[in-house]
Amino acid sequence: MKTKVLLITPPFTQLNTPYPATAYLKGFLNTQNIVSNQADLGIETILQLFTPQGLTTIFEIIEENFEWADLSANGQRIVHLQESYIETIAPTVAFLQHQNPTLAHHICSRTFLPEASRFQSLNDLEWAFGTMGIQDKARHFATLYLEDIGDLIKECIDPYFGFSRYAERLGRTATHFDPLHEALQEENSLISDILIQLLEHKIEDYNPSVVCLSVPFPGNLFAALKCGQYLKANHPNITVVLGGGYANTELRSLSDERLFDYLDYVSLDDGEAPLLFLLEHLDGQRPASELKRVFARVGGVVSYYNNAIEKDVAQREVGTPDYSDLLLDEYLSVIEIVNPMHRLWSDGRWNKLTLAHGCYWGKCSFCDISLDYIQRYEPVNATILCDRIETIIEQTGQNGFHFVDEAAPPALMRDLALEIIRRKLTVVWWTNIRFEKSFTYDLCQLLKASGCIAVSGGLEVASDRLLALMEKGVTVAQVARVCDAFTQAGIMVHAYLMYGFPTQTEQETIDALEMVRQLFEQGVVQSGFWHRFAMTAHSPVGLVPDKYMVTRMGPDFGGFADNDLYHEDLTGAEHELFSQGLKTALFNYMHGNAFDVDLADWFDFETPATSIVSDYIYKALDQPLKMPRSNAMIFWLGGRPIFSFFEEETEDGVEELAALHFHNKQNDWVMELSVEMAEWLSEMLVALEIDNTSTWTFKQIKENFEATGMGTMQELINSDIWEQLSLNGLLIC
Repeated sequence: MKTKVLLITPPFTQLNTPYPATAYLKGFLNTQNIVSNQADLGIETILQLFTPQGLTTIFEIIEENFEWADLSANGQRIVHLQESYIETIAPTVAFLQHQNPTLAHHICSRTFLPEASRFQSLNDLEWAFGTMGIQDKARHFATLYLEDIGDLIKECIDPYFGFSRYAERLGRTATHFDPLHEALQEENSLISDILIQLLEHKIEDYNPSVVCLSVPFPGNLFAALKCGQYLKANHPNITVVLGGGYANTELRSLSDERLFDYLDYVSLDDGEAPLLFLLEHLDGQRPASELKRVFARVGGVVSYYNNAIEKDVAQREVGTPDYSDLLLDEYLSVIEIVNPMHRLWSDGRWNKLTLAHGCYWGKCSFCDISLDYIQRYEPVNATILCDRIETIIEQTGQNGFHFVDEAAPPALMRDLALEIIRRKLTVVWWTNIRFEKSFTYDLCQLLKASGCIAVSGGLEVASDRLLALMEKGVTVAQVARVCDAFTQAGIMVHAYLMYGFPTQTEQETIDALEMVRQLFEQGVVQSGFWHRFAMTAHSPVGLVPDKYMVTRMGPDFGGFADNDLYHEDLTGAEHELFSQGLKTALFNYMHGNAFDVDLADWFDFETPATSIVSDYIYKALDQPLKMPRSNAMIFWLGGRPIFSFFEEETEDGVEELAALHFHNKQNDWVMELSVEMAEWLSEMLVALEIDNTSTWTFKQIKENFEATGMGTMQELINSDIWEQLSLNGLLIC
């Protein structure tokens, strides 16, 4: 195939790491021997803008086009301090790229960086910095400094500017194409000029015949269409394709043909098969009628092609994500807000990988479960995943991984953890989960041993009635126990919280806040964030609103985007009233404060008293241990003991005993046993080592032990021997 493909992520997604879509597609194209390159024009635009020359240009534009009185007080301050900004921008960006860490001391002195309005919140947050080291504190200050400059850019240079949400309002709920179309006719801003210059350089460097624009979020759409607009005007021979998460959720009912003034095709859902078949079509090897999930304009009308007989590419065959061409050493590690989980999104360079396509649960009524990216569940086995992990580490030099699953399956997480440990890989990873009861204390210990540092999951409304209405498949008590298991293993837990779900009453909202208060008070959740329920067209609530006692109120579909819906909830509370109070309470709970403050004090209106007893979560956690499942696998991570004998005088004479000496990374410990028990245990622990090709089940261990005649398995489990082993590396998963 002669086609050359250029995969582009337009501004802006994240400052700290590339969005993975182009790396995924490049990895697949490698398996097909199709030449491709990729570029993250978001980070490249930022790196060109936030330089001494870039800031000089910004201040020159402001001087030429604005009277002093036209600027806000904040804008005036930044312009007045422009020399300080120009002098400090290069070392600050380098610091955020981990190039000059000693600058942290200078930044934290509060005498190096000029400060504008973003720093005004520091008085409220200063108490939170006690848990932050000097590097973290300096990165937070440097982030505020960049955001101050960003505010000036938005005020004077480009009203659409945002570090991760460029022109987001134009793409959000964009049922009609008119606002986008009109904005695209406006004169280019400095941001657009930089973007176009970078795009032209990529065209010159790579000479592609096809450019694919990945649009994961509404905040990427405008810049993507700017790229398409330029290519259509200046490189009409290049085929322009748009795909990504935004298209998958928003453009499924596309009919406005004007979009195709800026591009040639729109691809939906997984991009591997649609792109491959489209490339075959462009090469004259496949008729348009046999394309897969592709929109095009034919005779002035938007047509949808989805008659390919081939299935989507199996996850085991999509290849390993390929991060080549990307400026991996030049991303910026920022700390936007003092939230332990949110900082993982913005701090550090994370390789992205997927354990399983789709969601194995696929029932939650607020989720877009009718769409392919959730509906079609297909896991990848642990061997292939570890092969990909090793390849990516070798390519990028980074061992941090964010597994970007909708909900990582517990059994696959277990298998992956075992494979990581067997291969002796050094990996740091985090992912999203459902709070399944499968996540026992032992499984969480295994995940920690493999490098897991954090998980996020949906507690949502923290109400058993509403969780059942959501078909979430969990209860608050179950979530608490799972969170406790992760926390005891040293894995941070972030809870997604939701308010405003259909029929949620004032009482249920206050009760949910009380549940959250107790979870943080018990220390089993370390991070959280409240989201207002949003009704979408592809969720059960959006598809069958009557079932959830809400009325769909629009918006009117105008031929472009169709996802976000307006609704009326006549039986629920006035949800927006609770927004600020819930968030303020949560902010305090996350920092270990205000657990004794009355819930009513968080709101400026009258609220009911909670109906949840004050020890609900405590009692949920205080549950007796159950006998493990008979088919559960059992492993020993504690290393081989040193066996020795000694004698001890008793009333009946001298008794020969044995000692097992264990050494782990933290300490040494000794277990004194009968010789028979020591010999059985020593032999068994070797058999249970993870490196062994065969694994033992709990049933097999039980039968083996009871065959010795030393007692029953229940007696062994109740003994100090078992307790010590469980605390030091004996895991049943």
